[in-house]
Amino acid sequence: MPQHDAAWYEAQYNNRARVPEAPALLAAWAAASAQARRGLRGQLDLRYGDGPADTVDVFVPPAPAGPGAPGAPVLVFIHGGYWRALGKADHSFVAPAFVRAGAVVVVPDYALCPAVGIEHIALQMARALAWVWRHAADWGGDPSRIVVAGHSAGGHLAAMLLACRWPDLAGDLPRRLLRGALALSGLFDLEPIRCTPFLQADLQLTPAAVRRLSPAFFPRPQHNGPLAALVGADESEEFLRQNQLIRDQWGPSAVPVCQVVPGCNHFSVLGDLADAAGLAHGHALFLLGLRGGR
Repeated sequence: MPQHDAAWYEAQYNNRARVPEAPALLAAWAAASAQARRGLRGQLDLRYGDGPADTVDVFVPPAPAGPGAPGAPVLVFIHGGYWRALGKADHSFVAPAFVRAGAVVVVPDYALCPAVGIEHIALQMARALAWVWRHAADWGGDPSRIVVAGHSAGGHLAAMLLACRWPDLAGDLPRRLLRGALALSGLFDLEPIRCTPFLQADLQLTPAAVRRLSPAFFPRPQHNGPLAALVGADESEEFLRQNQLIRDQWGPSAVPVCQVVPGCNHFSVLGDLADAAGLAHGHALFLLGLRGGR
């Protein structure tokens, strides 16, 4: 049974209502993303599957590694939008600082609810990561240094991917496909989402689906790398709880980083990842092997 009424869940999870400047921030993301696509080297709309949304954008460092040089680490960024909104074109702005640091950045698209369910999206992202592993070297990337990061629903998908048994997906995939993952404002327990009317209308979660799709209650991942879990200090009680929950459930060895980003709300925390001086950016660089310490 729900622990709170519908209005409480709506207040906790309706971030656009909680953050008055959300429309301005989303518009700034779109403008910065268009500028990134104009200014960065790479390829847009590469296909990782047969579905209409099965595409990725790839951004590469300006000075590719020469013959015999080690490949660049690869950051795969998965966008948020409660599995029902936004797309990769809104999130190219995450790439420039990582590209300047020497990483290949891949931003995948996925189908949106209610046309598909969250389980379909999770499998889409697993197929996208398999595609990245197979093709990383095509852009000077190192397939043994793939890190996945995601925001909000994308943070949920990043945690799901850490739990993926890759050889069960395809026989050519390694057991440890991911070097690590970073979740910003991630959603790890989907039962409250099922109880939030404005989301449930599109997501149509059942109790069985919640059990299948809540990574907080999965066994601790054994073969992929660690998870860094971060959340904005100005986010709702529920987002703060979700961030702590994954640490409590998976333990500090699987989630060595569980932090609150000062001064950030649900939207501005993504700017902290895109900012070369940001706390989240630094944790991502550490996972990619581009910065020592933590």
